[in-house]
Amino acid sequence: MPAGRFAAALNAQIGNELAAHNQYVAIAVHYDALTLPQMAAYFYRQALEERGHAMMMVQYLLDIDAEVTIPGVEAPVSTFADVVAPVALALDQERRVTEQINGLLRTAREESDYASEQFLQWFIKEQVEEVASMSDLLAVVERNRDDVENIEDYVARESGGGGIDPTAPRAAGAP
Repeated sequence: MPAGRFAAALNAQIGNELAAHNQYVAIAVHYDALTLPQMAAYFYRQALEERGHAMMMVQYLLDIDAEVTIPGVEAPVSTFADVVAPVALALDQERRVTEQINGLLRTAREESDYASEQFLQWFIKEQVEEVASMSDLLAVVERNRDDVENIEDYVARESGGGGIDPTAPRAAGAP
């Protein structure tokens, strides 16, 4: 069983992941309304991924017999000045989540909670990938802000097949 501080922090992170889910849905809807189907689909997928992260955390807490508390979240930003602003917000969000995951790892280490430290390793790797891909997308969107077809082409070309990561933690409710 993890120390109380870690379990409390992981419950808070579940809320952060669900807030990220909601933010990505709002971004996807923004791009859908602009008739940018590739960007919309990309962010709908990102939303599902964030929800999946939250459910992995829920499952971990259930597996170690810790209390699970699903926190409420604030409403996401849903209006944007242009096609660049949502991606810039998404990159800031990914950087913030990276800091949050690193904070969870610090807490696990401080409490000598080796199982929780091991659980977090996948999330550390995942955040490196998320920040890198969102940084690339921001560069493309900034460079092509006046040519959204180039943005759509990039996303269609680059956001293909990630598939299911067999090393990912099990998510609550997953088959």
